[in-house]
Amino acid sequence: MTNIRTQSWLIDRRHALRAMGTCISLPFLECMVPLNAAEQHAEAPRRSAFVYLANGVHSLNYQVTTPGKDYEFSRSLKPLEKYRQSITPVSGLHHPGSLGHHHNCIDIWLTGGKIGASERNSISVDQKMAEVTAQHTRYPSMEIALTQGSLAWTADGVQLPAMRRCREIFASLFEEPKGGIAAQRRALRRKASVLDDNLAEVRRLEQKIGAADKGRLDQYLTSVREAEIRTRRADKWLDTPLPEIADADRKRTNRDIPKTQAGDYFRTVYDLMVLAFQTDVTRVATFSLGGEGDAFAIPEIGITESRHQLSHHGGDEGYMEKLTNYDTFAIEQFGYFLSRLEETRDLNGKPLLGSTMALFGSGMSYGHSHGNANLPLVLAGGSDLGLKHGSHLDFNQGHFGGYQLDKPSEHYGLCSRPANADAHMSNLLLLMAQKMGVEIDAFGDSNKVIDV
Repeated sequence: MTNIRTQSWLIDRRHALRAMGTCISLPFLECMVPLNAAEQHAEAPRRSAFVYLANGVHSLNYQVTTPGKDYEFSRSLKPLEKYRQSITPVSGLHHPGSLGHHHNCIDIWLTGGKIGASERNSISVDQKMAEVTAQHTRYPSMEIALTQGSLAWTADGVQLPAMRRCREIFASLFEEPKGGIAAQRRALRRKASVLDDNLAEVRRLEQKIGAADKGRLDQYLTSVREAEIRTRRADKWLDTPLPEIADADRKRTNRDIPKTQAGDYFRTVYDLMVLAFQTDVTRVATFSLGGEGDAFAIPEIGITESRHQLSHHGGDEGYMEKLTNYDTFAIEQFGYFLSRLEETRDLNGKPLLGSTMALFGSGMSYGHSHGNANLPLVLAGGSDLGLKHGSHLDFNQGHFGGYQLDKPSEHYGLCSRPANADAHMSNLLLLMAQKMGVEIDAFGDSNKVIDV
């Protein structure tokens, strides 16, 4: 094997990481035009949040069986019953690109891309929205994840980094940089210079590599370019004052919570998202509760097993009961998010829930058999954007013989093979993008826009 250290064109990894490190630890800083606090926008802000629950659900206890306005809430969705007029449970959607696969369903949940070693992911809908909202906010998007990368992907198929610790998230959004603005500006400009040097080295390297390495190099180049854009635009925002945060909000959100207190952690993250929307530092946020292989336990409610372990229950009734309790717990925390959006006023004095769409769900339906059809999804909020809630939107209706929850094997089959092959989840993502003002007629593998 050739010793790569003898190659004159070798890019020093530490050199690259030194350039990109602090960018990676922060939210995506693609700010464009500084927001003048006195400016009156012709159009009220539109916002979107996406919350991911790994490994599907205990579908027998989750499934809503009646379509339309007269539906009854299932056991797992019961915590959302008081928000009936602000939510729409959605059944029957799937991503065609994930069928037959169970790894990385999380990766295409917001992209509608294809899963495969030779396939590069496409842009996620949150980042498509951020292209429109970025001109108004300090941060075009906010990425939070418990255990792995974020839900967000760039147009070049690069996964954006995520933050996890609540105190760090608060500091990145609402605190002055250490050492003051002048020191931060010097650091950003040094970083920009290093990134320029990296790009020059890579350009020379491009002339010497084979086709097999071209894809990897393109992805690296994309990461460097995006880090450079974030760095230069962060520099432009340094002179824009940060929003003032009330003491009560600061106390509630500027803290770290151990994993053994999952409820406090979830609610603190949701409070951070609400605060970010309220102060208009961003209008797009994603929150992943863990990936398919690593979603954590919730010991505070007696669940010491990981979510992955519970989802692969093998018919064990104890595990199945715990999975239902986990589902209900996560949905209850999402309900807290909706309540905070409802009670919090935006800069125009209106409830945030009306101007905020929130999508909760998973890229898998039944974890034990890796079923990824009939995805569990709940769309909430956004009434000011034209969404009309209060019904169960069921795309299985008219394409199957009815729900058979008393015959588990029949229902699990529905979770693995879509009853309605044309019911793509990307159709829902397209709707949300359009409601955010994104002028597109298609997204991912969409084949039509749905109506909510």
